[in-house]
Amino acid sequence: MLPDPNPPSALTGAPPASSRRAMLRATLRRPSTLIILALLALMAWQWLETRERFEGLEVELAKRLGEGDAVAREARTLVRQSQDGLQLLTAKVGGLEAKLAEIQGQQGAIEAMYQDLSRSRDDRLVAELEQSLSLAAQQLAIGGNVQAALIALQGADERLVRNPQVHWLAIRKLINRDIDRLKALPAADVPGISLKLDGVIASMDTMPLAHEQRPKVEPVVKPAHSPAEASFWQGLANDVWSEAKQMIRVERMDRPTPALLSPPQAFFLRENLKLRLLDARLSLLQRDGRGFREDVNQARDWLDSYFDGRARTVQSAAATLKGLAGIELNQDLPTLADTLAALRNLKAASVVREVPAPPARPRSGGEGAAATRGAVPGATPGSASGRPGAGS
Repeated sequence: MLPDPNPPSALTGAPPASSRRAMLRATLRRPSTLIILALLALMAWQWLETRERFEGLEVELAKRLGEGDAVAREARTLVRQSQDGLQLLTAKVGGLEAKLAEIQGQQGAIEAMYQDLSRSRDDRLVAELEQSLSLAAQQLAIGGNVQAALIALQGADERLVRNPQVHWLAIRKLINRDIDRLKALPAADVPGISLKLDGVIASMDTMPLAHEQRPKVEPVVKPAHSPAEASFWQGLANDVWSEAKQMIRVERMDRPTPALLSPPQAFFLRENLKLRLLDARLSLLQRDGRGFREDVNQARDWLDSYFDGRARTVQSAAATLKGLAGIELNQDLPTLADTLAALRNLKAASVVREVPAPPARPRSGGEGAAATRGAVPGATPGSASGRPGAGS
């Protein structure tokens, strides 16, 4: 008999290699061992997939943070530009206030000189008409205030209605032409538009952002069955199915995925949008239609891109900005130069008519009286010639 190639050791008592392989095969054939191996493989696959997802999320987060930093830098640049523009506008407003003070001083001088005018009816009417026309021209040139200019022109026309002389017909015709031209201009409600912009700015802090929106949760409706009609297992299956339906929600997205913004980025976004609307209000006061439309359209784009369009406040603000974007502010205001020139020509012609012709042969003993009579007419042209210069 041949000896066993793998005899058991007398000292250790270890089983032979064939026995160990048999035990290993028997162990592998057990269901519990197969289940453990399958669970280990599933856990390894789950770990690898989770790791890949975390790496993708890190890359996406770094990309979004870079985009957010770029938006913040652009916002700071726009803030600096807005501050520079505000300083420039402040300087311009100061210049306009200085001009307004100068105009008010000139108006006071005109009123003081008006007291020194002759009390004749035509001279008084000419002075009133010139003052009204000058006031209307100043309102159109400085502030673009069409309503104030219309009031001044209508007042001048009412004065001419009370004086139906033939030589005023040409002036009245020019004034009515200017009134018709001003009434034909499209009127822009500047205070109303400014109030609408203030309302949108005031509601900016309460508008929800797009990435903060949540899907609508529908209430779970349980079937009404009596205990006698439904068994325990049927009720359990219905409850499990209801809970499973709540785990996954499908929602339709009508636009691209909104950008994720950190709280500082959301703060700068809201402040930048407020600055845009403030720039639009400044453009409105300056009658700058192009700048007004650009600022309003930019605010609309940011509102559609970063805010929740399902919120009522966002919808109301978007509708307001859409209506404001269609307003036309660029108006070519007419000038009153022709009317003022015609009035001054009429005034100069009336002054020339008032100057008497020198006597052909002065009578004896009447030279002093003639000199006295000539001094008064001579003084009238001088005073009258000084009035237009002061009035202009």
